[in-house]
Amino acid sequence: MKIRRLLQEPILHFLLIGIALFVVYGTVAAPNRTDARIVVSERMVDEMAREHEARWARKPSEQELAGLVDAYVRDEILYREGLKLGLDRDDAQIKRRVRQKFEVISEEQSARGAPSDAELNAYMTANVDRFLVPATVSFEQILVDSSESPADVERAAAVARAALVRGADPEKLGRPSMLPSRVASAAQDRVARDFGERFAQRVQSATLGEWSGPIASSFGMHLVHVAARSPAALPKLDSIRPIVAREWENDRRTSARSDSYQQLRGNYTVVIEAKKLASLAVQR
Repeated sequence: MKIRRLLQEPILHFLLIGIALFVVYGTVAAPNRTDARIVVSERMVDEMAREHEARWARKPSEQELAGLVDAYVRDEILYREGLKLGLDRDDAQIKRRVRQKFEVISEEQSARGAPSDAELNAYMTANVDRFLVPATVSFEQILVDSSESPADVERAAAVARAALVRGADPEKLGRPSMLPSRVASAAQDRVARDFGERFAQRVQSATLGEWSGPIASSFGMHLVHVAARSPAALPKLDSIRPIVAREWENDRRTSARSDSYQQLRGNYTVVIEAKKLASLAVQR
């Protein structure tokens, strides 16, 4: 009687149904056939062949192609088994790779056609320092003396000036040195590198078409004849279009990554338990 009464209990019926469902699920659904099935499509094989040809400058043989497929299958099996063991968790390298892939996706989502000339010109104007062509100067120089005596410097400079008036070749005057006697269209930073910062500044302000000086450099005192000078200027877009387009694209990608992160950041609550860093949870 007790057994018959027990069999009539609804709770027992629910329990038996649950056990049956569990058994069915374990039999039918437990073996994950998707994870156990590796499909190497024709497109994937073609891609392997193209990569081999690009690397070795020849098409792979059938044996080589079979080897590439075997290598792919091996990698896929080991990868899936590693995932089952949770080896992807808390791995800095895997996190970095996933992050990089996600950032690429974020960049491409905002991608569009090539920028117009108006956009590139506006970008150049907003980033003048990146594209500004520096001021240049062309000059001749004579190293008249390398001593520290003002009298010796003035004497040597007077001798050089007199010779110049008589039509002497500037390259044959003054003290011999390894410095160039003529410098053409040099930017100020190059002049500063070769002669020193103070010399470069004096040359930029020297009178055009006249011998000026003596002007001090890292090597001594010089007479300097400035033949030409051009101010810093923003070049025309046509002359540097590839450079501007590349910088524009780099900034677009950086902005896309930042915007994507800021949108995602609002979906998370960050708890920083270290007291010294707790403010970062609010600031970022």
